[in-house]
Amino acid sequence: MDLLIVVAAVAAALVVGAVVGLFLRRAPAAEENQAFAMLGGRLAQMAESQNAVQSAIVERLQAQERVVVKAVDERLQGFSKLVGDRLTDSTAKHQTALADLRERLAVIDKAQQNLTELSTQVVGLQDILANKQARGAFGEIQLRDLVEATLPPSAYAFQATLGNGRRADCLLQLPNPPGAIAIDSKFPLESYEALRNAGSDDAQITLARRAFMVDVRRHVQDIAQRYIIPGETAESALMFLPSEAVYAELHANCRGVVEDSYKARVWIVSPTTLMATLNTVRAVLKDVRMREQASIIQAEVGKMMEDVLRLDKRVVSLETHFDQARRDIEQIRTSSTKILGRGEKIGELELEEAEREAEQVTPPSPQLGTPTTH
Repeated sequence: MDLLIVVAAVAAALVVGAVVGLFLRRAPAAEENQAFAMLGGRLAQMAESQNAVQSAIVERLQAQERVVVKAVDERLQGFSKLVGDRLTDSTAKHQTALADLRERLAVIDKAQQNLTELSTQVVGLQDILANKQARGAFGEIQLRDLVEATLPPSAYAFQATLGNGRRADCLLQLPNPPGAIAIDSKFPLESYEALRNAGSDDAQITLARRAFMVDVRRHVQDIAQRYIIPGETAESALMFLPSEAVYAELHANCRGVVEDSYKARVWIVSPTTLMATLNTVRAVLKDVRMREQASIIQAEVGKMMEDVLRLDKRVVSLETHFDQARRDIEQIRTSSTKILGRGEKIGELELEEAEREAEQVTPPSPQLGTPTTH
């Protein structure tokens, strides 16, 4: 709108200039001065009006500038607040994310430490299994843990010496039959490791498996000769393999060795199957104890029946005494009744005699007119 006003003022000035030019062209020289004077007055008025318009335009522009500056300030303040809020939220989120990241890094560090410890333990386990004596101790410890966790202390003995001088890793003390069962915890690990390291060559795998079967079959025969003693132990023994992998290899690819162990009455067990066997042994021991307790209960019941018969005789005797006492009491009551009757009769006789004596002792009544002697 202000721009339109400025354009209108300029157009008016141009029109006035054109009119004045035309007038000067047509007016004579005498009137030229008067025209110039009028033109000067008009120009002065136009200048004043132009100044007033410019002042009004400046004021309006300043007012609009103030409004615009205020609006811009408000927008800038709102934008600054919004940016500040966004930055605060973003900072809080970043801090939360950093805290979560620190926690996850701590968990990862702990897992890394656990993996390091586990790798150290695995290396230690490999060192243990590489040594025959340490491997035997490892198998004995695992066997001890399984047996102690399943059976009562009276049902087993570790490092028990047999009659032939051999020492069994564990001897399950079961009643006859079947008798004591020996458990051996050693196993041929070297040949199994050779089988695992044979790679993908079929010829090497066949040779390694054959050597593994020979070692296991030899160990089965040793157990049968050392720990199965007629008249002292059961007709079978247990070969404990503390590795499920070795047990799975035998039953998957070495069925001939397993069948030979059945013929030699040496049962090959892993930690899982040994646990099932020990639970069966515990059930057998519980059944034996129940039978022993049943015989004791039967003996006690027989003694109790004798006591009951004796008590019955005594009750009959006491009942006879009660009957005799009852008859005696009835006889006593009969005698007391008779005595009471006789006492009542005696009392009536004494009363009659007392009345007669009273009648005899009583004096005659005095007659009238007769003086009474005092």
